[in-house]
Amino acid sequence: MGGVARAETPAPALRVCADPDNLPYSHQDGSGFENRLAQWLAEELRRPLQVTWVPLQRGFVRKTLREGRCDVLLGVPVGLERVATTRPYYRSGYVFLSQPLDGHPLCGFDDARLKKLRIGVQLPGDGAATPPGQVLAQRGAVEHVRGFEPLGEQPSAQRAVQALAAGEIDAAVLWGPPAGYFARRAGVPLVLTPVRGAVPGALSPFAFDMALAVRPADTALRAELDTALARLQPRIDALLARYGVPLLPRSTEEEPR
Repeated sequence: MGGVARAETPAPALRVCADPDNLPYSHQDGSGFENRLAQWLAEELRRPLQVTWVPLQRGFVRKTLREGRCDVLLGVPVGLERVATTRPYYRSGYVFLSQPLDGHPLCGFDDARLKKLRIGVQLPGDGAATPPGQVLAQRGAVEHVRGFEPLGEQPSAQRAVQALAAGEIDAAVLWGPPAGYFARRAGVPLVLTPVRGAVPGALSPFAFDMALAVRPADTALRAELDTALARLQPRIDALLARYGVPLLPRSTEEEPR
């Protein structure tokens, strides 16, 4: 007597939360680099991809991972509190962005021109200063600083780049991935220079290793994602280059588990 074939149990979905309108990272139309990375991860793990759209606002981790709406977040700093992070898949940091400035681009916070230039910085929205804003204040270069609020019809970095292209400001110090992405679309030549090395007097880092985040108890999922990221790393590097993300060498130090 022949046996009855059993139907295979379908693989559980890779459940990811992402912002629906946050280029160059993610967008509901699938055009962000994190959209593509999520799809690659699902293919590597042989799972269907399920995306839940949640605006990136205060309480994002609580409203996503901790409330069980998804199992994975993309593009979080390694060591983020209350989550477990994977191996980093890129490292980026703040950048100086300006028009050519007579062939001498900004390259450090001790540049004497900073006190005279109209400089754009992103504002975090919680009353605190970003690392560039804090260091500019230490250097006394605040008289001509223009802050770009996080909420608006367009991302703050996009509005800062548009103001720079229009000549409303002379330079900006912005977070690297959106700065590089929108600078390529500015319509005028802009010079991008990463802030390199330690910044004297800075209270916060200027560069971060970026990883995936899962709940601390999801050790098996994190191990699967680590393996997938290692296999995908060459494709990820090429993807980030296409999006204009300024990359720094990833930290080789193993993060505590």
